[in-house]
Formats: sequence, structure tokens, C-alpha cells
Amino acid sequence: MSIKISHKSARQLLTKASGFLEGYSHTLNPYTGCVFACSYCYVRQMPVALFRDEGWGDFVDVKDNAAELLAKELARAESRGPVKIFMSSATDPYQPIEHKERITRSLLEVMSVHPPDFLFVQTRSPLVTRDADLFELLGDRVRVSMTVETDREEVRRAFTPSAPPIPARLQALRELAARGIPVQATIAPVLPSSEQFAERLAGIVDRVCIDDYFMGDGSGGKRTERIGVRKIYDALGLTDWYSRDAYRRVHEQLLRHFPQECVFLSQEGFLP
Repeated sequence: MSIKISHKSARQLLTKASGFLEGYSHTLNPYTGCVFACSYCYVRQMPVALFRDEGWGDFVDVKDNAAELLAKELARAESRGPVKIFMSSATDPYQPIEHKERITRSLLEVMSVHPPDFLFVQTRSPLVTRDADLFELLGDRVRVSMTVETDREEVRRAFTPSAPPIPARLQALRELAARGIPVQATIAPVLPSSEQFAERLAGIVDRVCIDDYFMGDGSGGKRTERIGVRKIYDALGLTDWYSRDAYRRVHEQLLRHFPQECVFLSQEGFLP
């Protein structure tokens, strides 16, 4: 099925952060919709997805006026207090259309001139390395968080077939870390992985965050249950990984390879 691409002018770009992201002043989404369409994505249960004619993953709205609007909104926000931005909460800022549209890069260009107090970039795309020059300008005001839910490609393909391969994501983390850009690997949600997962990450990053559906979907796992993602675990014969305790096996593994202060659990790993 083809992806419906729409070009629109946004009325607002910075949205007040709350709940899970209470440590931030704003969230920032360069696009509406996300073609990665991860099977477990909580956005599937949000109004932005529920009230569309197209299915989640089948549409992307491009916010053509994003950079101009951000410059104005940043100035207003800065006059009211510290500006700490989470990008992005309901889309991936580096989904494939960013190659062409470069909306995310235009926003980073604005922020490189008028830097917020802190910017957290959440993605699962190796395209993020393209903007390393702008991250360098932001220095310690930025952290790039790369989703790496598993080190098993067959698991990744089952849960997120449209998302980039795990090896490419790990290489992106290597490249950013080599340039001195603050990075973290985010195992969220925890998917079935190998016994070597933590060791592989330890050779690339020095900071890791781990989360699961029960801690991180905002409803104690109920929202994920409605999505029906458990069927994938059942089909793979890995149902034991779909439980409130499954994260512990990865968490304990991480603590054998990382200092305790470098392993963050759920919300604490996403905060500024």
C-alpha cells in the first residue's frame, strides 16, 4: 500500500510536555504519522492515529513551515523559563521522508542558532548521523537516543519490519559517539534478545535506558494489550518475554557490563 504524503502548515509546533515527559517543557514532532509503523507503538492508540482514514504507518504529514514557526515559538518559550525539548514523542524525526524533506534538519539549524537548554532526540534511524555537525554545535545541550530493542534481527523483523536493521543502528551510535556527541542506547520496549546483548552495547555506548510496555506505555500495559502485540510473541514461541518481569533478565545483564549509574530504568532514562 502506498504512503499518503500531505504537505501542511502547522499552527503549533512546540507542545507542552506532561506525564511521562514531565521533565521537559515541550515536545516537538517534525511530522505527523510515522511509516516505521512499529507493531507495539503506543501512538496507535492516540487521537492522531485513531481519527485518520488511513491506517497508522500509511500516512505522513509534512510540516512545511516548521522551521519558521519554531524560531517564533522558541523566542516566546525562552521568555517564560528554561526550554527543554523532547523530539519526538509521536513520530520518528528521521523516518525515510526526512531524506528528501529535511524538516528535522531545518529545526536543528534553528536550534543551533537559538539553542534550547536541552534537546533529547529519540529515533531508530541511522539517518540521524547526517546531522552530526549540528549536534556538535549544541554540545552538551543535546542527547541522541537510539532505540535498540533487541540484538536479534529475526525478532526485529517480526515486530518492526519497516524499521532500520539493528546493525545499522549500532553503527550510527558508534559514529556519533566517536564524534563526542552524547548518546544512549534505548532498549524500549524490551524485546527478546540474546545473552550477548549487553556486551555488544557496552562496546559502543556508555549509557543505556531500558523500558517495557508495563512501565512505559502510560497505562500499565493496558494500551499495549489493546494493540494486540502479544500475538507476535505467541507466534514466535516467546510468550515468556511478554511479562512484567521480562525486563529484569536484560537489566541484570546490563549491570554486569555497565556501571549501575549508567543504566537507567524507564522514565529516568528519558529525562534531561
